[in-house]
Amino acid sequence: MDVIDEYTGHVEPAGKPARRELDALSITKMSVGPMDNNAYLLVCGSSNEALLIDAANDAERLSDLIGSGPGRPTLRTIVTTHQHPDHWQALGATAGAFGANTVAHAADAGPLPLPPDVLVDHGDVIRVGECELEIIHLRGHTPGSIALLYRDPSGHPHLFTGDSLFPGGIGRTTSPEDFTSLINDVERRIFDVLPADTWFYPGHGDDSTVGAERPNLPEWRARGW
Repeated sequence: MDVIDEYTGHVEPAGKPARRELDALSITKMSVGPMDNNAYLLVCGSSNEALLIDAANDAERLSDLIGSGPGRPTLRTIVTTHQHPDHWQALGATAGAFGANTVAHAADAGPLPLPPDVLVDHGDVIRVGECELEIIHLRGHTPGSIALLYRDPSGHPHLFTGDSLFPGGIGRTTSPEDFTSLINDVERRIFDVLPADTWFYPGHGDDSTVGAERPNLPEWRARGW
């Protein structure tokens, strides 16, 4: 599969994936399915082990992204950021094809097409090879929505937010209580603690940074759910 090596945070629906090379980890973003879902393949440079965030759709394209042959990374883990079906249409097929362990938060495990092998909660750490990803529970879009944080020792943090945070606002909520829960978690667990240069990768659409979005929080609160 052809991959774009100049990473901007934008990929076209059904188009070529784009790869970002960090010192210890590569991040490849691809849009899949009719709802323009983002799937992220993380590969540890030292071990060649891989972790997939949201096997959302297009199992064949995800398989092509992982590749074939002796140099193919070993897909150990698939993380589902939340329970909504557009984020797990290819979960069963991809996990079955590669023998990968599946990971999700317990509060969102029920609707998934197969029981998670590993349940995570806020503050837990999972690994892709020698790299660690911290779990951040962001309650509101769904009860068990999670984000994953990679603190690059050679650069700025990288945060995968699912549908909880986008450029321009937080994810959709269905009640004032859920809105308050999500925006409070985004403020306290992301904006209050992560530096401005933290690059975040949402479940749909383009990327952004904490610094670009943090000043808009009062406007988001006023806008409400």
